[in-house]
Amino acid sequence: MAALLEMRGISKVFPGVRALDHVNLSVEAGEIHAICGENGAGKSTLMKVLSGVYPHGTYEGEITYDGAPLANRSIADSETKGIIIIHQELALVPLLSIAENVFLGNEVAAGGVINWPETFQRTEALLKKVGLFDPPATLVEKLGVGKQQLVEIAKALAKNVRLLILDEPTAALQENDSQKLLDLLLELKAQGITSILISHKLNEISRVADRITILRDGATVSTLRREEISEDRIIRDMVGRDMAHRYPERTPHVGDVLMEVKNWSVWHPEQHARQMIRDVSFHVRKGEIVGIAGLMGAGRTELAMSIFGGSYGRDITGEVRMHGKPVDTSTVTRAIDAGIAYVTEDRKGLGLVLEEPILRNISLANLAGVAMRGVLNKAQEATVAEGYRKAMAIRTPSVHQKVVNLSGGNQQKVVLSKWLFTDPEVLILDEPTRGIDVGAKFEIYGLMNRMADEGRGVVMISSEMPELLGMCDRIYVMNEGAFVGELAREEASQERIMALIVSK
Repeated sequence: MAALLEMRGISKVFPGVRALDHVNLSVEAGEIHAICGENGAGKSTLMKVLSGVYPHGTYEGEITYDGAPLANRSIADSETKGIIIIHQELALVPLLSIAENVFLGNEVAAGGVINWPETFQRTEALLKKVGLFDPPATLVEKLGVGKQQLVEIAKALAKNVRLLILDEPTAALQENDSQKLLDLLLELKAQGITSILISHKLNEISRVADRITILRDGATVSTLRREEISEDRIIRDMVGRDMAHRYPERTPHVGDVLMEVKNWSVWHPEQHARQMIRDVSFHVRKGEIVGIAGLMGAGRTELAMSIFGGSYGRDITGEVRMHGKPVDTSTVTRAIDAGIAYVTEDRKGLGLVLEEPILRNISLANLAGVAMRGVLNKAQEATVAEGYRKAMAIRTPSVHQKVVNLSGGNQQKVVLSKWLFTDPEVLILDEPTRGIDVGAKFEIYGLMNRMADEGRGVVMISSEMPELLGMCDRIYVMNEGAFVGELAREEASQERIMALIVSK
């Protein structure tokens, strides 16, 4: 099969960092080509070079597309050639309709006047192609993330896409939506559209990819054909070593009850008749990792946020005890003072100040720890941050680097550092490994084990059941705002968890 795209010797340097080092990539016409690698391996940077985000002249190397040299000066340049990129953070305008978003910047117009009937007609045809049947006039803010992804693909089809680049398209999707999106990629392939898929989910890659190129430390490691693809081989090439055990071994030393939540109920902050959490009770012991399993929308995040300073919900009732004594967790400050920390699932939106440097983000939840008489000690702040940079293996040349410039895995380590600096007794982790690679996941699992070994309590919310089964000493199962079961490590399985969810 002929190559549609050839990228040869691509190098890209940022201040203090060589993000790409003579990367080679060949994509054949009509294939689904996956790109895999640890966070910081250079995947997104390579795609930004291809799509014109980083224009010709800002990188070294050559790109050939459809047999001719490619020298994109902008995203618009790449789009006129049919190269469309869909970023992990979707570029949709929430308060505009589906139709307006699909043709934004590519309006169906004559003489400066938009032809709305034709716009809606074309949108309806495009939505049908991607399997979305909401009316074109629907506001995008009314759609779930899965449907928003389909709108992005419809938008690409409106621009006569030939090469579709998807950066972690299923990172925020639940299982059903992920499968629908993968099925759509296969349908687009049948229509002759070539796709490049960046994903950390190895089972998805194995399902749809014709070939996979693996990057490590900004360089090409290997390109594998479908018959050569296996999860073990991908992991070995990604991290440079075999990972016989996906989860680090630990011998639990579980002690007395550390935190206890009793009869916890929470109501929706806006829909006053809707109860989100229904009389939930659970406990965490010293040295224990406790999991909370459940489907999307089960109420796991709402439970965690409501406990952590009432960050979600209204009319919150129930009791939180630490070491057997009632504590006040009604504000975030009081929850922190009680020894509780919460690592959000939305690290970019709620966990970090992206335009601030690493050291400022780490000190943010405990400014008193780097201040004297109310005055910030910048030297001490830098020293603390440098300590966490080393301890957490945050890959950055300096703690003065802006967090926005870090990979997802390193951003997650900064969030964890921020909350560890508050010295919590109980750490609640909400989807702690979402959107990060297997190498960074292993490091975060190791950190969780170390915290448990220090006698702290860890609560882990995860949509990945193998992760819960591999890491947790006990697992609570949640459905429709209530706990429907509790399983010890030795009796837990994916089948038993699902059985508890569907039986209630």
